[in-house]
Amino acid sequence: MILSDRQYLLGLIAQGEHQQQDFKYRVQDAVKLARSVSAFANTEGGRLLIGVRDDGFLAGVRKEEEVFMMHQAAWKYCEPPSSIKFDNYRIDGRTIVVCTVLASQRRPVCALDDDGRRRAYVRIADENIVASPVHLAIWREEQALHGAAFSYGDDERRLMEALASEPWLPLQRVVRLCRLPRPKVVALLGRLVRYGLVSMEHREQQFLFALA
Repeated sequence: MILSDRQYLLGLIAQGEHQQQDFKYRVQDAVKLARSVSAFANTEGGRLLIGVRDDGFLAGVRKEEEVFMMHQAAWKYCEPPSSIKFDNYRIDGRTIVVCTVLASQRRPVCALDDDGRRRAYVRIADENIVASPVHLAIWREEQALHGAAFSYGDDERRLMEALASEPWLPLQRVVRLCRLPRPKVVALLGRLVRYGLVSMEHREQQFLFALA
């Protein structure tokens, strides 16, 4: 069965906002839109339905400037530029733009923030969250030409013992418990998360760590 454009869009909207889908009623700031692009590219990819309100109403894209800002967000305000496809749909006299962002093979994809700094974001449920230092450590290791072999020494033992002492610890608490320099803890956590020995979750506006 071939779906009409209307059926296709309504099917997407019925899913609501989730890990791989976000609604944008208006595009007024390319910098803010770039955060969504960064988050999707750094996670599992996803799509932005532009011209759709949070309640699913088809408002449409009304100004050519909005389309221009979409392209600006994708290529000027993201580094490195992301692989993005724009598809326009005309429904009930309104134009809806579906912006599909592929998961990047060159993470992190950073967005230029309001203060001019580059920040990487990740997509968690229906939110764009600033990536933790541990995410950056994981991505650095992924991009290395030859990933360092896993080893288990005294530092790793101290870190694992710290994580075993309490459930779901924030980064700063882990640093205090294992008494290692923060950069060292970040690098170790990144490696242990990557190898599946440590779990990382976002709760109460912070990233927490526990033994897997």
